[in-house]
Amino acid sequence: MIYIHGIGHFHPKNVIDNAFLESLDIGTNDDWIMERVGIASRRTILPLDYIRKTHNKDMRAAYEASDFTNAQTGAFAAEKAIAAAGISKEDIGMVIAGGCTPEYATPAEAATVSCELGIEKPCYDINSACSTFGAQINNISGMRPEALPEYILLVINENSTRSVDYSDRSAAVLWGDGSCALVISTRIPGPAQINFSTLTSSPAGWKKVIVHRMDHFTQEGKTVQTFAIKRTIRLYREIMEKFSDEHKKIYFISHQANLRMLESVCNRCEIPDHLHLFNVDQFGNTGAAGAPTVLNQNWSDFKTGDAVALIVVGAGLSWSSMFIEFNELKK
Repeated sequence: MIYIHGIGHFHPKNVIDNAFLESLDIGTNDDWIMERVGIASRRTILPLDYIRKTHNKDMRAAYEASDFTNAQTGAFAAEKAIAAAGISKEDIGMVIAGGCTPEYATPAEAATVSCELGIEKPCYDINSACSTFGAQINNISGMRPEALPEYILLVINENSTRSVDYSDRSAAVLWGDGSCALVISTRIPGPAQINFSTLTSSPAGWKKVIVHRMDHFTQEGKTVQTFAIKRTIRLYREIMEKFSDEHKKIYFISHQANLRMLESVCNRCEIPDHLHLFNVDQFGNTGAAGAPTVLNQNWSDFKTGDAVALIVVGAGLSWSSMFIEFNELKK
């Protein structure tokens, strides 16, 4: 059993809306974007003037131009999660980070975030691209509770717009930046609990989604979307078969790849609109941070007895699911 004590997220203030993308003269407009992916706006740590002038052709320059580092955005989210949990930084006994575009090959992203926070505790990364949150939870669920500290901080940094070629409309319309963090425990009961998780991979498909070190994002879009839809449907149906008799209200949160993909899953699984929670239309694809951020944005609306089927898919290829229940300790 893993308990969630607090969640926090951070989105930078710079907004890439569809009008801005149209102004880049890359063969796209609001109608084209909304029809295909359903994304109206995204956030970025890059200055808009920098994107407009350079189309982000040089990724090294993007790191220099960024308003924030990964350590800073991760720390912003982490500070909110720690405050929401009602504990102090000194209570954190371990930090685990991950995401699609770490800033350094070494050290671990968890080390840079921990330093930013002033936390001197064991830290390391667990990274499975957009499935990172699922990989982190599944990994911890297999550990002995007595071997772990009371509180663990999970951090997911996603500043992927630095890897986007803004002359490539297929990538430019998708990505946004955001970070999310959670305070969890395997020992101290909290307001929500994860009592079921899965993680599966198909490494044969690793070439389908790639961000090379200091090169731009590429993917086989149609193939990846078909894969994501099929895997999400399968995982959702498995969760419903296992838990639907126990809960009247099970919300659905999935990887925030694009709205049209999510709508396809909802249509095939007959998920009603009021149970489908998402933010991709306003924040774009924020990688592994997307699904847990949606959980955070709706946290205050959940009631005792509610549950969430949270499903993520990512490069690797990888896919993961978890079942989250809200209990009487809800704050």
